[in-house]
Amino acid sequence: MTDVLIVGGGPVGLFLGSLLLQQGVAVRVLEKRSGRNAHTRAIGIHPPALAALERIGVARELIAQGVPIRQGFAVSSGRRIARMPFAPVSDRYPFVLAVPQPVTEEVLERRLRELDSGALLRNARVTGMHDDGGRVTLSVTTAGGAASYTAAFVVGADGAYSTVRALLGVGAPEKLYPDHYLMGDFPESSPFGSDAALFLAGDGIVESFPLPGGVRRWVVRLGKPPACPDAEQLAGLVARRTRMALDPCANSMLSSFSVRSRLAVRMASGRTALIGDAAHEISPIGGQGMNLGWLDAEALLPAVLAVVRDEPSVAALRRFDATRRRAAAAAKRQAEVNMALGRPLPDGLLRPRNAAIAWAAALPAFNALVARRFTMQ
Repeated sequence: MTDVLIVGGGPVGLFLGSLLLQQGVAVRVLEKRSGRNAHTRAIGIHPPALAALERIGVARELIAQGVPIRQGFAVSSGRRIARMPFAPVSDRYPFVLAVPQPVTEEVLERRLRELDSGALLRNARVTGMHDDGGRVTLSVTTAGGAASYTAAFVVGADGAYSTVRALLGVGAPEKLYPDHYLMGDFPESSPFGSDAALFLAGDGIVESFPLPGGVRRWVVRLGKPPACPDAEQLAGLVARRTRMALDPCANSMLSSFSVRSRLAVRMASGRTALIGDAAHEISPIGGQGMNLGWLDAEALLPAVLAVVRDEPSVAALRRFDATRRRAAAAAKRQAEVNMALGRPLPDGLLRPRNAAIAWAAALPAFNALVARRFTMQ
């Protein structure tokens, strides 16, 4: 028995675990994987999420291991047509921090274990759940066999294919998009250094971000999933659309993905809540997903504390559900705008569109508004 069970030991579950442990709440985090994912997926940490991570004392360490991106450029036909500085957006964290996800998970896991060395249980797969109105019991398969865990509250932070969401019977309608992406990491060879770049090409957008260790990530929009993606293909697409040369032999990560979205019809149910991708899946374009999950966890904290302290909690859970579903819907709309801006355009529309972006970016008020949207403020 424990106070709170968190299903899912990714960045969101680890963060919530530390938040609760700091409040004296007994926590167990159940993770089905045997170790951390070695692949870099989410890389961007936005200012509101950095402020949340500061609450568990890891923001400074992450900043030391990452690359602060203080501005981005829109590029058309080899020319920088617009600049978006992030400095006016947040005095505290005037940047988006680029950190590989495995590094982020390592820092979060270390903090969790500092607070409770036994809080994280790996190789623990949830197979059943029962809420009797007073406690919630999970049936779990572990390396040592079958077990059951009971808690006052359960949080599903177990990703887009959430077992907790399925066991609750909570619907999450799926929407598919005509957007597909190929991305990879290469040694830095661009003139952008620690800045981001968005190449507004007629064949589709190319996004480029710095990573620690002299590495840069390139993301190319495609009209259909690549049949057999490889570094040669990605380097060729980048060269045609951006005039930037990449060395395929120096590629260190390659991945492709298609885009869909889901939003759970509710994020709180009895003594259970859903956060992160378990509650909402949105396009990775714009880097909002992981950040949205951390902000979910922060918003859920008062309601969970009320439950474990036997204080009135119904209103707090309803408020969490309403506010975080609105936040997820807003993030979904922003991601759809980001994707729409990256779709192919014929020259007759591309040039006027890019000229309009250049004109609008020169207006300080518009530039500040866009910067706030891109940094989730």
